[in-house]
Amino acid sequence: MAVFLTKESKILVQGMTGAEGMKHTRRMLASGTDVVAGVNPRKAGRVVDFDERAVPVFGTVAEAMTATGADVTVVFVPPPFAKAAVIEAADAGIGLAVVITEGIPVHDAVAFQAYAAERGTRIIGPNCPGLISPGQSNAGIIPADIAAEPGRIGLVSKSGTLTYQLMYELRDIGFSSAVGIGGDPVVGTTHIDCLAAFEQDPDTDLIVLIGEIGGDAEERAAAYIAEHVTKPVVGYIAGFTAPEGRTMGHAGAIVSGSSGTARAKKEALEAAGVRVGSTPTETSRLVLARLAELTRQTEG
Repeated sequence: MAVFLTKESKILVQGMTGAEGMKHTRRMLASGTDVVAGVNPRKAGRVVDFDERAVPVFGTVAEAMTATGADVTVVFVPPPFAKAAVIEAADAGIGLAVVITEGIPVHDAVAFQAYAAERGTRIIGPNCPGLISPGQSNAGIIPADIAAEPGRIGLVSKSGTLTYQLMYELRDIGFSSAVGIGGDPVVGTTHIDCLAAFEQDPDTDLIVLIGEIGGDAEERAAAYIAEHVTKPVVGYIAGFTAPEGRTMGHAGAIVSGSSGTARAKKEALEAAGVRVGSTPTETSRLVLARLAELTRQTEG
């Protein structure tokens, strides 16, 4: 099992015929993902050959869904047109929209997030690497070769780079799913949404949560963990060395006083029973130690 994305997922790509869309569609297909359609109103009717797979291009998301049964879209549409693309997908009734595009205006993100929520479309992102369920499907830009084998760890992360690093460092253990939720001020799927999904997933034994300075998402996640999560959680917060009073990194990394600092987030998570690493490598060691504890408890 996996969260949000499985081997049964049928993926269409909005913006597939652009440079980034072509590159990452090819990578998704190479990892075994079932990419069934592209969408570009100006190139409808064409078929794009990706090595051994030919992918048809449709004029609209609704046409692509009707013809192929697609239930996931990956959005590589440029920022000025991303809002319209997500709204079109939501109107068509798509179940999951993975918005890779960065640089989307906040007011556009607010609008399409609300619109999608009203229509039952889950949004991952924007400005995110997407999500992967190793051995099953890969929707977005996460390199499949860093976690080719499935495992028992669930990962949720604001940072794309740290998603890749933790997946690489724990590649011998493997992941049930890894979800890069994006670090913008307004995102669709949150840490809490992923924690809830991993808590219910029978194939996830341990959850890794990666956050960063700015906002209060990690503090809210800590409160949720304390009340609702029974599985062990290991965390890492990026930004311990960030200078005070300066906006850093993602657009969401805004610190006000002590709120939003790495230390405040670490303390909140630790108060909820989460073990928090001071570096990605230490975080990986904490994961391995916690998994070893679980094994001893099971054998005992």
